[in-house]
Amino acid sequence: MPILTARVGGGSLTCFDQSSSFVYPFPNNHSISLKKFCQRSFTTTTAKLTTTTTTTLVDDSSSSDASSSIRQSRRSADWKAARAYKDNGFIYEGRIEGFNGGGLLVRFFSLMGFLPFPQLSPSHSCQEPQKSIHEVAKGSTGSLISVKIIQADEENKKLIFSEKEAAWTKYSERVNVGDIFAGRVGSIEDYGAFIHLRLPDGIYHLTGLVHVSEISWDLVQDIRDVLNEGDDVRVKVINVDRQRSRITLSIKQLEEDPLLETLDKVIQQDSSVGPDLFSTSISSNIEPLPGLASIFEELLQEDGIDDVRVTRQGFEKRVVSQDLQLWLSNAPPTEGKFTLLARAGRQVQEIQLNTLLNQEGIKKALQRVLERVP
Repeated sequence: MPILTARVGGGSLTCFDQSSSFVYPFPNNHSISLKKFCQRSFTTTTAKLTTTTTTTLVDDSSSSDASSSIRQSRRSADWKAARAYKDNGFIYEGRIEGFNGGGLLVRFFSLMGFLPFPQLSPSHSCQEPQKSIHEVAKGSTGSLISVKIIQADEENKKLIFSEKEAAWTKYSERVNVGDIFAGRVGSIEDYGAFIHLRLPDGIYHLTGLVHVSEISWDLVQDIRDVLNEGDDVRVKVINVDRQRSRITLSIKQLEEDPLLETLDKVIQQDSSVGPDLFSTSISSNIEPLPGLASIFEELLQEDGIDDVRVTRQGFEKRVVSQDLQLWLSNAPPTEGKFTLLARAGRQVQEIQLNTLLNQEGIKKALQRVLERVP
């Protein structure tokens, strides 16, 4: 516990503890109670008085003006300390004094600040998911909490805390790109789902975002069709923005991309046939599957596409569908050459696409072509 030293001199009282000092002016013709003055929000084990003048400290409950001046000076000094905590990003261990409908009331020396419920770390809701936020708040009253000051407005008497910011400072260095965590789904928005990360200590300290595009390899129209609040998931960290305190996550990258296919993989996966069923003839000797020729002609009309040709052909043991199926493989391109795969009946053809376009550009070109071809 801190040791408090009070020194009287020059018409002021200076209060020292281990980390700071506060100067409180008062008129020389007034006396104050040192015991009452030292009853701050922290508990002192020892109080030592060092006098540099002959000023005498005695109890005088009638000195209301002096007491009011001291209280005001103390509050001004505490507001100054609050601004210093905010500007320097210090973490403060405050005591929870109570709560209201919107958050917790946390003491900062002689001041009372406010911690909105949205600024709580996810540890509370994840540890006791069956309890409402107000039940959690009631159970926390009287305990200490690590917070950062995010607003210190003395003029408008607004002292706002954030436990999330303090948790970021404490735990964000433990999270790196490529890490895999167990997580729990928090709130869900149209653009993505917020996932609370369970760190190695078993507590959910931090929250990241899984964008809708990173939930599944399939097209997700509504996230709520795939995820629900409270679901347990596994996520991979794909970005950490330490300047903006943001973590970007992915669920789908823990699963193999179903479009990361080549002709060899499709045939082996579907029927486990040997390589003797592959034809490696040049494209001019392979007749494109019905409907592909017109698609090739339209693709060559698209800007940035130089050449389209069938490069290999394979045969499956079973008939999947007589209808033509065409898809762009997510296999990495080689020297600007992308791979298309086409299937109809037992035949699977690998198509080489020479283009200056990127993958998204090719997808858009394919979409335009398929809209034009009957």
